[in-house]
Amino acid sequence: MPKFTYKKSGVDIDKARVLLREIKPLIKKTFTREVLADIGSFGGLFDASIFKKYKNPVLVSSTDGVGTKLKIAFLVDKHDTVGIDLVAMNVNDILTFGAKPLFFLDYLACGKLEEEKYIEIIKGITRGCQEAGCSLIAGETAEMPGMYKEGEYDLAGFCVGVVEKDKIIDGKEIRRGDKVVGLASSGLHSNGFSLVRKVFNLNEQKRLAKILLKPTRIYVKPILSLLANHYSLLIKGIAHITGGAFYEKIPRIIPEGRAILIKKKSWPIPKIFKLIQEKGNIEEKEMYRTFNMGIGMVLVVKKDKGEAVIKELEKSKIKSWIIGEVVEGNREIMIV
Repeated sequence: MPKFTYKKSGVDIDKARVLLREIKPLIKKTFTREVLADIGSFGGLFDASIFKKYKNPVLVSSTDGVGTKLKIAFLVDKHDTVGIDLVAMNVNDILTFGAKPLFFLDYLACGKLEEEKYIEIIKGITRGCQEAGCSLIAGETAEMPGMYKEGEYDLAGFCVGVVEKDKIIDGKEIRRGDKVVGLASSGLHSNGFSLVRKVFNLNEQKRLAKILLKPTRIYVKPILSLLANHYSLLIKGIAHITGGAFYEKIPRIIPEGRAILIKKKSWPIPKIFKLIQEKGNIEEKEMYRTFNMGIGMVLVVKKDKGEAVIKELEKSKIKSWIIGEVVEGNREIMIV
């Protein structure tokens, strides 16, 4: 009778241990002084004494993945940016409350652990964490033979941040006449790729891969800088334009009795969205319900402060435009 081992079944524990040693220096670059445990422990330790800086600290959490954008990465064998997407999808979400990201955890699942691919993914995650100013304190790499196609994997992440209780941004103070400032996206970000893959054939996906794989913009430092520079009372609502886009995400921050009017010609729409619409014969409303159309994040600001916010964002090299305003209504989005 043959002797079976875990390695023969497809799980190489020794290889995983070697790879962990290789990526430790990358991960440690994300550590802040609050990180107390080294990578490889049963969990991550984060010193909560940081909360002494806050009168009433509130923890904010988010979990998300990269979605079928990964299919494009598999197609062209490019894996160095999807980790940035993973971090961005989480930290941008908690940012909508005005929260500062503190730490991040990742989950990578694959059929077989491939050294070069794994390191490229982790490089992206650490770059994203550094850009967001948060620490990658723990994670899990699951090798599961038979669960994934050869060469494929899945990514998920979890982030925790903190915000002062009386500075939580929740949209409750939004009033008629307030302006809507749209912040430029870097491209498609990480949503709508199931439709993109229906619109473009494999050869077209390969040809457009550089554009399609452009990583999701991380807005943490520019927005936190705004909030720190006495703009916290001017910014009344923040929406991260991801799945569901304008029609699903912006209503989350609108109070009863209010609606938002978006003027679609108030910002330049990147060519890739026009190409998708034309190639797929997609109705305009469907485009604004699926894609960010060049706007990755929306700020609702005090009605006379829109231009001031735009000028402040320019200091962080973020392009932005006044794309609409708050009107009376029933929490709907009107795009004209």
